[in-house]
Amino acid sequence: MWPARPVGGDYADGMADTPPGVPPPSPTAAAPPAAPRMPSRPRNWRRFLILAGVILLIAACAVFMVWTLGESLGGEALLIGVIAAVLPVPVLVSCFLWLDRYEPEPLRYLVFCFAWGAFVSTAASLAVNSFAADRFEAAQLPVSLTAVLVAPFIEELTKALGPILLLIFRRREISGITDALVYCGLSAIGFAMVENILYLGGYGYRTGAEEYGPATGTQQVIAIFIVRILLFGFAHPLFTSMTGVGLGIAARTADRRVRVLAPAAGLLLAMMLHGTWNLLPTLTQATGQLLILLYGFIGVMVPIFFGMVGLAIWLRSWEGRLTERILPDYVRSGWLTPPEVAALSSLGRRHAARVWAKRVGGDPGRKAMRGYQFAATRLALLRDGMRRGLDDRPAERERSVAEERYLLELISGYRAFFVGRDPRAPAGVWDGHQYHLRFPDGSQRAVSAPDEPVVPIPVVLAPPPPPSAFPPGYPPPGWHGPPAPGPSGWHGPPTSGPPGR
Repeated sequence: MWPARPVGGDYADGMADTPPGVPPPSPTAAAPPAAPRMPSRPRNWRRFLILAGVILLIAACAVFMVWTLGESLGGEALLIGVIAAVLPVPVLVSCFLWLDRYEPEPLRYLVFCFAWGAFVSTAASLAVNSFAADRFEAAQLPVSLTAVLVAPFIEELTKALGPILLLIFRRREISGITDALVYCGLSAIGFAMVENILYLGGYGYRTGAEEYGPATGTQQVIAIFIVRILLFGFAHPLFTSMTGVGLGIAARTADRRVRVLAPAAGLLLAMMLHGTWNLLPTLTQATGQLLILLYGFIGVMVPIFFGMVGLAIWLRSWEGRLTERILPDYVRSGWLTPPEVAALSSLGRRHAARVWAKRVGGDPGRKAMRGYQFAATRLALLRDGMRRGLDDRPAERERSVAEERYLLELISGYRAFFVGRDPRAPAGVWDGHQYHLRFPDGSQRAVSAPDEPVVPIPVVLAPPPPPSAFPPGYPPPGWHGPPAPGPSGWHGPPTSGPPGR
């Protein structure tokens, strides 16, 4: 895990990577609405029709695949294939969800991508591959050419179409490469699951049972399970992750050319990698040289696999480090305190903060801390998008400002579960530069933020005067009310000039 950068004076004095003149809005009163509403999109009948069409398409493809597999395999082989193919799915899905711990994606979009890969992609690929195999056979060419020349292109294209639709119609749901990897990975897992049903149930159990009996069929199922799932179950997710990298880059750039070229390059790389994977056993079978298969897997596929795993882990920690780079804007504006930002910088510190929140607030406190952490990560990603200029149209910029307001109010609502709950912490106010603490003996003192905090120190926030500059292209959010009231008996920091010690 990357170490957190020390906080404290740096946040008050400004940082080199924070552009000047781009402050976030100033805070409102300390008690925001209990349930702020997320700004909604205007109703669009075209989007509704597209959504209905996509749902109907997935349902139709699901019926087609169930009917096709049932006709091809028979009931017994289909059942065995389904059971064996489903076994690794929870493990593979958990691996991708593990990457998405900082800002989990909505369940409905995860299910959409999985269903798209399982039914739409498999149905289209089955139809195209069968057609191509018939054409190769009619031309007296090896049918195995389908696996090398056709399957990689149609399968990678159709697996990627689901996440691409998300990027087009729900661009805010893909906030970086990590999100794109998760969506593309789930699409690939769904595809591999249905493909494994065909291999395990058809080429495994049915073929063996018809020739030698159920015992042989069971043995072949076990053998195929070991090779296709235990040894090479990462293959389809690895191929499609190349497309995910391209989609993630496109989601975080304002350059229109990169938005088109990055996904195209990722998809092309996925097709090439998939084609190479299918070419290795084809060449081995044609030449009888087992070393081709061995060298290809060990020398090419395994390094690429571990390289992608390393990239995914690095990207996972990037979201934590992003909060350290972006959220100090809100520290200087009085929305957050330095320890709160530091406590978001790694999963270990987030866990420590949830343990602390449960101690002072019980299970509701732990849930509130969890929601606070997710909202803060989303806020950092949104603010980073503002800096990058991801919103092309004025309506999108207005929506970003409204979403920023929503997230800030949500964070303030979650903070209400913690402020003043810990009897071990002195009462105080954070003014954007220093803490003004009131100790049990009645003394008051200005204290700088600690260098290495581990858990948040939730105190009342005292907002500074309204900002005078705003992100380029974004309307000013305005001044949203009086300063937050301090704790009982608190007189507040000086009203002019930075507070002294």
